[in-house]
Amino acid sequence: MWRNIASNALTFLVVLVFLMGGVLLWAQNEYAAEGPLDAPICLQVRSGSNFTRVSGDLEAQGAISSGTIFRLGAEYTDKTSQLKAGSFLVPEHASMTEIVDIVTRGGASTCGTEVVYRIGVNSAEVQVRELDPAAGRYEEVLEFDPAEAAPADYAGFRDDVGTRFRVALAEGVTSWQVVQELGQVDILEGEVAEIPAEGSLAPDSYEISKGDSRADLIDRMEDAQQVILEAAWQNRADDLPYDDPMQALTMASIVEKETGGAEERPLVASVFVNRLERGMRLQTDPTVIYGITNGQGVLGRGIRQSELRAETPYNTYVIPGLPPTPIANPGRASIEAALNPDESDYLYFVAKTLDPADGHNFATTLDEHNSNVAAYRRLEAERANQ
Repeated sequence: MWRNIASNALTFLVVLVFLMGGVLLWAQNEYAAEGPLDAPICLQVRSGSNFTRVSGDLEAQGAISSGTIFRLGAEYTDKTSQLKAGSFLVPEHASMTEIVDIVTRGGASTCGTEVVYRIGVNSAEVQVRELDPAAGRYEEVLEFDPAEAAPADYAGFRDDVGTRFRVALAEGVTSWQVVQELGQVDILEGEVAEIPAEGSLAPDSYEISKGDSRADLIDRMEDAQQVILEAAWQNRADDLPYDDPMQALTMASIVEKETGGAEERPLVASVFVNRLERGMRLQTDPTVIYGITNGQGVLGRGIRQSELRAETPYNTYVIPGLPPTPIANPGRASIEAALNPDESDYLYFVAKTLDPADGHNFATTLDEHNSNVAAYRRLEAERANQ
């Protein structure tokens, strides 16, 4: 009898082992299999949350088939202690394996709310955007001038744990403008001891966090610009009229202020290089304006004839060669254009229309240039008479 009982028990254990193995294999396959989610979602993981809450949220949104398998898979892979707070984009049909990786790998949030502090040449703004997971693009929900009182809704977006923050620096802003506007960014701390050297800050988008130092952010901008300038200098064209990278940066800043069209920058750079090589004055208005404003804001009016005749270090109608420093912070495209300009015989250019986006007419002779200028003046007169 004991032999029969032992035999039956052994058989039961064997069956149980097989069943458990089958269940385990099924669970492993389910954990790695394509998920049931038909459209992307934004999963918010709050500070202090755990995998039980996250799995419940995922089940409620139809992203996983089993919260239990999701939690056991996270435990089995030793990731339960690595859960990160934030807002994370979960793509359609993401497996549980992929979702666990998304919420534990760290780094910036990948969806949800984003606050962008934009520093532009003519103005600054704070823009609050939210990602539409289905469309895969951000939708603007709030916008305001940082110099004015923030709307009541802003604090809620700013203080949400899943919100991301960026400072977006436009090409052509001055260092004074950057420091002034960073002072308006309410999540940053500390002061900037002095205005950075003109041209030394790289226009780009910079991820920031609450409590970051303004001075540290300036350092990041300077380091980025140095990398860009050094690479462009190493790959520069031959026989350019620059003694050092700083002169190239100065030229890049002039190119930046003269055209917003990326495709035109190498051609605009060629005009100024040709003028330098022929000993001609650059005669460019943006340098004159910088000499008037010192980069502290926008002139807001036309240049007076007396200002065009005044002998200042930045009046390229009067002085030969380049001004002593850059006149703005140029972007990568303008730096590369200054160091690899197009080959051309052009010595002049003027806007084609009253819309800067339409680009310029280029000329090799003064007569041709004067004809282009006359055409532009006629457009100005037509607008004035409307």
